[in-house]
Amino acid sequence: MTDDDFKKKFWKHLDDSPFVMLAISGNDHSHSQPMTAQFDDDFPNDLYFFTSSHNGFVKAAQAGERDAVVSFSSKGHDFFASVHGLITIDNDEAKIDKFWSPMVAAWFEEGRDDPQVTLIRVDLGRAEFWEAGTGSFMKEMASAIFNKSAHEQGRKHQRETRFAA
Repeated sequence: MTDDDFKKKFWKHLDDSPFVMLAISGNDHSHSQPMTAQFDDDFPNDLYFFTSSHNGFVKAAQAGERDAVVSFSSKGHDFFASVHGLITIDNDEAKIDKFWSPMVAAWFEEGRDDPQVTLIRVDLGRAEFWEAGTGSFMKEMASAIFNKSAHEQGRKHQRETRFAA
């Protein structure tokens, strides 16, 4: 499979279940937090997240701690991703309007006009994808167990790539 094949699978699986774990990396207070990713073909190398202006991701970005990691597991647990990028506050009104939904509104007492509404963007960079599940992967892994080549077989279903140069 090519880099583009893995990226297409990532977007397809993320569209099915847009829930990820987002973390700021490289600081003593880092932790992962579940977030709902917003994305669109108009922004092919970015993920967006609504949060409160008091959230740790916002405070980290304001302090210059921008290195982020997005961890993803597909709904069927047959596709996984770890994507590194840079987090930025992006309160562009047009983007907020584009991604706003009743599900997002439920998190803010004053809805769209809540002063705490903050849109953060992760500019996607280095990514690693893993594909698992049924079919050829399972057959190859069963064969690999007997032939002691599981690592080699597993690498056929794994790819490290970049979203943006």
